[in-house]
Parts: sequence; structure tokens; C-alpha cells
Amino acid sequence: MSASTFVLVLDLLGTFVFALSGALVGVNKKLDLFGVLVLSFAAGNAGGITRDLLLGATPPPAISSWHYVVVSLGAGLLTFVWSPVVQRMQELISIIDAAGLALFAVSGATKAMDFHLNPLAAIMLGVLTGIGGGMLRDVLVSEVPTVLHADLYAVAALAGAAVVVGSYYLPLFTTTASLAGGVLCFAIRMIAIRRDWQLPKPHQPRDKNQPSPS
Repeated sequence: MSASTFVLVLDLLGTFVFALSGALVGVNKKLDLFGVLVLSFAAGNAGGITRDLLLGATPPPAISSWHYVVVSLGAGLLTFVWSPVVQRMQELISIIDAAGLALFAVSGATKAMDFHLNPLAAIMLGVLTGIGGGMLRDVLVSEVPTVLHADLYAVAALAGAAVVVGSYYLPLFTTTASLAGGVLCFAIRMIAIRRDWQLPKPHQPRDKNQPSPS
């Protein structure tokens, strides 16, 4: 499999998974069909579009190739039709979101390295690809983006992207490194959710109007 085909496969998988997460949020917010499809397309493509614009890969495949549109809207329709089942599976959103994060962090870093970016820039672009769709999804439903407060969200993408970038300087197959990076990203995110791992937050002074703990 060529490098371009490999990135395309990762991109489409990530697009589908993140589109599912966007549609799931839309269903839970009780949006109509159009709203669900907008969220599915935004969540599935925002990260990849941002990455491609920064790389100068224009027009971005997400808007120039029918594959991305069909995959995104197909995921949205699938979720909308099965909405009664979806609404009983709240935990599914976190799992699907973590999978999308892993796929996009890996594909973003891989494409950045194919464009000969330096390692640090490639890692950061992998992170941006991973978090972009989720950020736009959350903004569209008036929520604080998950990446700004969730348990090790961007850190998980950073770890996965770093594994991929590191493989370019080690005797590792791209497929093997991508699998390892994706699994690492997904594992960190899911463990953080289960164990409530978080980065340090600023100390908040106690409200004087609240009674002191006994």
C-alpha cells in the first residue's frame, strides 16, 4: 500500500468515526436531521481540512473528494435512523470519540511527515488534526470544547502522533508505527476517562459565602 493510499484509508476511517461522534451528540441534543448531518460533517472533517490548509494541500480532499462527504453524511444518517438505540448508549460517544482522536492524530502526523515537516511541527499538526473536529462539534452545540477540560485529551493525541513521527527515524514500518501510535492514543484516552486522570488545574479560592467544610 502506498503512503498516499495509507493516509487516505486512515483519513476516511477517522472521518467516519468522528462523524459518528458528531451525529451522536446531535441526536442527544435533539437536533433535527439537518442539524445531525451538519454536526457529523463538521466533526468528521474540520481537523483534516485545517491540516490540509496548513500544509498547502488545497483544495482539501474533504471538500474536493466525494468520498469524505459520503462517509460523513452516511455516518450521520446511520446514527439518525438508529437514534432510539443510540440514546441508550451514552458511553458509546466517549469510545467513538477516542477512536476518532487516535485515527486522526496518526493520519495527521503521517501526512505532515510526508510533506517533510520537521518532527515538532508534524507532531503538533497530528494533534491539531485529532482535536479539530471535536472542537468544532462542541462549539456548534454551545459546549466548552472537550480538549480544554477533558482528561488527557490532547496529551493522548500528542503521544500517538509522537510515536508515528519517531518511526520515521527508526527502522519501523509505517503501518506498525501507526497501529502502535493509534493504540497508545486510544488507550491513554480511555484510561484517563476511567480513572479520571487530569492535567493540573489552577487553584480556585473558596467562595466566602459558602460554609467551610466540617
